Formats: sequence, structure tokens, C-alpha cells
Amino acid sequence: MTNVPEIFGRSVYNEHVMRETLPKDIFKKLKKTIDSGAALDNSIATVVANSMKDWAISKGATHYTHWFQPMTGVTAEKHESFITPTDGSTVIMEFSGKELIKGESDASSFPSGGLRATFEARGYTAWDPSSYAFVKDGTLYIPTVFCSYSGEALDKKTPLLRSMEAIDVQAKRILHLFGKNPPRVVSSVGAEQEYFIIDKKYYDKRDDLMFTGRTLFGAKPPKGQELDDHYYGSIKTKISEYMKDLDEELWTLGILSKTKHNEGAPAQHELAPIFGTTNVATDHNQLIMETMKKVAEKHGLVCLLHEKPFAGVNGSGKHNNWSLSAEGCGNLMDPGASPSENAQFLLFLSAVIKAVDEHQDLLRISVASAGNDHRLGGNEAPPAIVSMFVGDELEEILEAIISGEEYSQHKKEKLEIGVDMLPRFSKDTTDRNRTSPFAFTGNKFEFRMPGSSQSIAGINTIINTIVADSLCEFADELENAEDFNSALSKLIKRTVKKHFRIIFNGNNYSDEWVAEAEKRGLLNLHSSADCLPMFASEKNVKLFAKHKVYTEAELISRQEVKLDSYIKVLNIEALTMLEMAKRDILPAVILYSKEVAKTAKLKKELGVDSEVEMDILSKLSALGKSLYEKIDVLDAAIIKSKEIDDTTKKATFFSKDVFEAMQLLRAVADELETIVSEKYWPMPTYSELLFKL
Repeated sequence: MTNVPEIFGRSVYNEHVMRETLPKDIFKKLKKTIDSGAALDNSIATVVANSMKDWAISKGATHYTHWFQPMTGVTAEKHESFITPTDGSTVIMEFSGKELIKGESDASSFPSGGLRATFEARGYTAWDPSSYAFVKDGTLYIPTVFCSYSGEALDKKTPLLRSMEAIDVQAKRILHLFGKNPPRVVSSVGAEQEYFIIDKKYYDKRDDLMFTGRTLFGAKPPKGQELDDHYYGSIKTKISEYMKDLDEELWTLGILSKTKHNEGAPAQHELAPIFGTTNVATDHNQLIMETMKKVAEKHGLVCLLHEKPFAGVNGSGKHNNWSLSAEGCGNLMDPGASPSENAQFLLFLSAVIKAVDEHQDLLRISVASAGNDHRLGGNEAPPAIVSMFVGDELEEILEAIISGEEYSQHKKEKLEIGVDMLPRFSKDTTDRNRTSPFAFTGNKFEFRMPGSSQSIAGINTIINTIVADSLCEFADELENAEDFNSALSKLIKRTVKKHFRIIFNGNNYSDEWVAEAEKRGLLNLHSSADCLPMFASEKNVKLFAKHKVYTEAELISRQEVKLDSYIKVLNIEALTMLEMAKRDILPAVILYSKEVAKTAKLKKELGVDSEVEMDILSKLSALGKSLYEKIDVLDAAIIKSKEIDDTTKKATFFSKDVFEAMQLLRAVADELETIVSEKYWPMPTYSELLFKL
């Protein structure tokens, strides 16, 4: 039986290890940097490096790597050994403070959106001491940031750390007005991770899954998720064994894996960790995704993190639970027992409401990807329209603030289940809304739009920055007020009234909401091609420059990287589709048609009725011709896309023309799958992929 306290964090160079292995004065200086965000004292680096190296070697490490998060959305690593030659024929194991603090990588080989040319290759990685180093697979992993020779951020983590500083500064200004002076305000995140698990033997026979992460073809199986029997259902033995090993690996890495269960779709599951500081939670989520895949391989399985690997069933998201906290102040998003009387909470709530309303575009952009376009708006995920759920109690409080009427406090009611022996307990003052994109869930906000494969770094960079901006405007006004309480009351009322349109507690899946959102003037940016060109707008450039999160060049580069990635993903999908249709599906249809024709001919010669065979042959012939025509249409669309130089126009062409051609080709192929014999069909079906494990 696993002794969890014994294995937890044993592969992490954490505070416990530092306290035991570092001199007291060095430990205090390093801890001050970790806890308060104070500048790192470079003089301690050599001592820390030596301690870290000795500890890593004791854990079996022979190499170290600066582990960073380029704009690819995944992590990167270059491994260096600890060995250093001596004068003789031997080596010693060394690791200097300089090697700990700074590394070098090829900056022109990663996406830069124009920040780096091919001949401008130098890039630097710099140690992030606020995220613990760890040992994995014989290597010491050192979390770092990644920047260019000229200082621009080339990664996802640097802007995230900047945004954390921005919200720290602005939130402390607000708390100071309430007579509180915490050393630091931190944003914290818990990222729930959804994923699919399938048998590797079926995965290996599907080029679409291998090249794109999703099935480009596949007829619906007789059963999907309509019986709701998979959600929270009994976990299959093979999956349970996988989850057990996954938890143990994550616990060893100091990741607080807490919850596991079956999700709504067949073969779909979820893992949820306990909250952590945002930059650490970001590192942990990257490790979670990587470990999910690695452990799956050991079990003869494959973990799919694509947002929509299978048509007709739920896709996978990553629910980003966000909050703010400060030492001595607790959770700043906790309304307390009487939220209507909690002025500090109402001010922070108003800041979030204002931020979400004014920056709908940025929140939509933060989750934009080719994969997530398939998921958003389905009856499984929020629509592409950004809105907020605050619950009945808070909505009534906000309405009372706007009207100036006195609010009647909600009383906690006991839940009556109707069976005497069952325990009675107080129910919450409001329900939950799983259809809302940005929902208040008691003491945090759950942003439900992110896709399962996405890094949460960019998402939280945006949330931190837009809320910091609201708090900044509030602080500017309140710091100069003659009467703080009067100014505070007026500010909250004005803000809530102005931005109340963003609050919607109803069913976000309904057609009525789409019409209502349009009346309210809310954005409805259906695809990534619609929203990504708005990233580097004048409004957004000013916002990020003001809080020193992105320079204009860095913001433009990210817009370019996102558009370029969107185009490339759809292009790979289209080319994969063509290859499968031409080399696999069309030949299978021809072979099966030949078999049916032979049977029909033989029956005719024997004087037996061949009407069934002739009918099947007729359908195969018509659909085969249609498949061939649809292949040509998609081929032509891809060729035409090459003539478009403008990135924005090309993205729009792919989102409309190329994607439509792909859908038409799939529809014909999926219909053929229901007719062609299993013996001839060239790939595993949905029935095998989703149900046979």
C-alpha cells in the first residue's frame, strides 16, 4: 500500500530539503525571494547550486536542464551533464551558480512571431526560484523563463510572472485603503484537467489521431453518452490502475492531485489538483499533461488531450479556478457570512465584473485554438460568448446596490431529503451553473472556456492583468477621495450598474441567450480566426504596456504566433484527411464494391435474386463518386490557401472554406463507414476506440 506522506514531494527540491541542506542565512535569503517576490541575491547562487546538485545526484540525476515554456504551448528542455573533466583521466560532478541562474538556447528555432530572425539565434533561460526544481528520469529540472538576446519574452511564463506582479501591486493599493498591509497578494489557480484514454493498439491504426490528436473520420456508434452512465460511473480496472500510477507519479513530483473520476463521454476522465500559486500551478499543469501521456504508455494506453477527439460526444476542457489571497487577509474572493455587508469583497467583485465586461475579447482570445473551436458552444462547454454567473444571492445584492434598496439577507436553509435517517445539512444560498463561461463558485471564479490541451499561462496572464487594471482605476479614484466610505459606495454602484450586462445566471446553451447577448451588445466571436486579429488592438496594447506585462512588439508577436499555429493545425488536419481518404478509404470502398459486384454477378449466373447486392453496389458507387469529388474540393481549397499571403485572411479562409470542405468530405466518408464491411474498413471505429478497453 502506498504511503502517500512518505512519497509526496520526494523528487522535489522543496523548502524542507532547502532547510536541511542550505546554511541558515542562505536559506533565509532564498525563502524571502520565494515568499515575497523580492529580487534574488545572486551571491547565494553558488551555494544553492551545489546543494541542489548534491541532492539531485542522491536521487540518481546525472544531468540538469533549464525547463521552460516557449510559445509552442508545451515545455522545452536541453540536458547538460554535471560531469567536468579533471587533469587526469577522471571527471568530477560540478554545477555552478552561473549555470543555475542562466542558460542559453536557440531563440530562432522556437515560435517568436517576428521577434527573432533565423540569424538572431541567441536566447537565454533564467531560473525562476519561486517554482521548485525537481528530479525526473535522471535529470534535475530547473523551472526557468525564456527571453531573447534583446530582452523580449519568448515564453509564456515571463508575462505570467509580470502579471502576478501587476495584480500584487494594485491589490495591495486597495487593501491599504481598508487598513491592511500584507507583504504580498498572490493569484492562485486550480486547473481541472479532462482527458480521454484509449487502447494504444487502436490508436496506432489511426493516422488522424497520431498526426492531429483527433479523429477526422468516424461514424457515430450505436451508443454514445445519451444514457449518462459513464459520468461518475464505476471506473474500469485498467483505468483505475492507470489512475493509481498517475497519482503516485504526480505526488512524487509534489503535485497535489486530489480528485479523479469518469467524465460525461465514454472513455473520458478528469483529474483535479488542489489550488496553488498561479505560476507553480502552471508548471504543475504542464507536468500533469506530460505525466498523463507517459504513464498511459506504460499501461498500453494513449492519453488524448485534444479538445474534441471524437465527434458526437463531449469534448475536453480545462476549468481554470482563479482567486486572490494575501497573508493576514485570507481569500479575497470569499464573501464571508454576510456578503452584502462585506465592502472589501464587493469592491473586488466589482473589479472582476468590470474586467470581464471590458475585456471580453481578451478572455475569448485566451482560449482560442483550432481544437477549442470544435468544443465551444456545444452542449458540453460554454459558448463563445463571454458572460458571468454570480448566483442568485449575489445577483440580488448587486440589483439592490443599483436600485439603492435595502437587501434582505439570505438565510441558510436545511436541505430536506425526505428520509428521517439521512443527515440534514445547510444548503448553499445559490445553485451552480456549469454552462457559464466565467462562474463565481463560492470563493473563486471558474473560467470554463479553456481547452484541455492549452497552457494555462496565457489565460491567467490575461485574467491577472485585466483585474489588475480595474483595481488600478479603483485605487486611483479612492486614494484621492475626501470621504472614503462615500466614494467607495458610489464607485461600487456605478461600476455594477455600468457592467451589469455581463451577468447572466441562466442557461448559456439556449438560443434565447444568443439573441439576448446580442441585445446586450456582448461579443460573439465564433472562431479563433474571428478573435485572434483583435489581440494586438490599440486598447490591448495600451493595457498590457501600462502594467508592463507585454510590450507592443511582444503582443504583436503572440498574435502572429497564435494565427500561424491555427493555420498550421488546420492545414495538417486537411492534409491528413486527404491522405487517409485517398490511400485508405477510397481503396477500401473500391475493394468492397468489387466483392459485392462479384457476389451479384455470381447470383445472376445462378439465377438467384441479387437485388440486395445491386442496391448496396448502387449506394457504394454513388457515395464513392461523391467521396472522390469531395477529395478534389478539399485539394483545391488547400492549393488556393497557398496563394494567400496575409495571415489574418489565410486564417479566415481556413476557418471557413477549408474547414467546410473537410466537413463535407467527412460526412460522405462517415456514411460509407456504415455500409462498407468491417473486414474492408481501414481503421478502428468509434465503437472500438470508445468502448473496447
